[in-house]
Amino acid sequence: MKHFLVAAGLTAALVTSASAQTVGVSMAKFDDNFLTVLRNGMQDYASTLSGVSLQAEDAQNDVQKQQSQIQNFIASGVDAIIVNPVDTDATEAMSKLAADAKIPLVYVNRQPVNVDSLPEAQAFVASDERESGTLQTQEVCRLLKEAGKQEANIVIMMGELSNQAARQRTQDIDDVVATPECAFMKIVERQTANWDRQQGADLMTNWISSGTQFDAVVANNDEMAIGAIQALKASGADMKSVIVSGIDATQDALAAMEAGDLDVTVFQDAAGQGKGALDVALKLAKGETVERKNYVPFQLVTPANLAEFQTKN
Repeated sequence: MKHFLVAAGLTAALVTSASAQTVGVSMAKFDDNFLTVLRNGMQDYASTLSGVSLQAEDAQNDVQKQQSQIQNFIASGVDAIIVNPVDTDATEAMSKLAADAKIPLVYVNRQPVNVDSLPEAQAFVASDERESGTLQTQEVCRLLKEAGKQEANIVIMMGELSNQAARQRTQDIDDVVATPECAFMKIVERQTANWDRQQGADLMTNWISSGTQFDAVVANNDEMAIGAIQALKASGADMKSVIVSGIDATQDALAAMEAGDLDVTVFQDAAGQGKGALDVALKLAKGETVERKNYVPFQLVTPANLAEFQTKN
């Protein structure tokens, strides 16, 4: 995998004292299970580092609020900034703010639209979304074959369409369905539920009410998958007759898998991403060279290997 290296010799203005470093962190949304694990992982790691303090702010899913937070971090003189972007198409302006102020910036978890043209002293830490939906859908395909399906209908629950992860995970599904091995699967519905459990439940209720027939649910994240499960169970559906899949391997999702309701998820190392983002930010603040793109691998989770992941995320 090709990486883009930050040029050596960052300006002296980026070099800070080794004894104390302050990092401003703007998270898209505090009220999100996965992002909470990521933020907690970052904060827990910071607590083990001498002289490192974090200023974490909640953008509340508001792009303008997030941009204001970055401006405030710059005004307060932080040594580095970490951003989990609300809208991955709105990152160019954020990059410019930090670059003009000569303050390092690291995007975490959600890939910025300008990832291939980030200014000097900026980087990206996440997992490669081309793996996530691919692992998920390939396993759904395998399970449908195992169940003897020669034709199968699937429905897709998409995350926020302003988010690169939602678009890529959905593209992954399309790509797997297009392969000869999984071409027996037909996508009969795809709608957004904005990463949200309640919206996932509402969307599934609408599909059930409209008489949509499907064999599998492929959700861009676990929260929507859990919402789908809740609606299916409320309708009296036999959970053994439908495959439900998500992504992230949150604790709630793993509990649903242990209960026999969730069939597939994909572990995304939230705490690992948080730790990695802070490591990169601190290196940039010291003027060190880092890779522009830093990936933490996804891992498929099924009932067979569930126990390996129950103490994670």
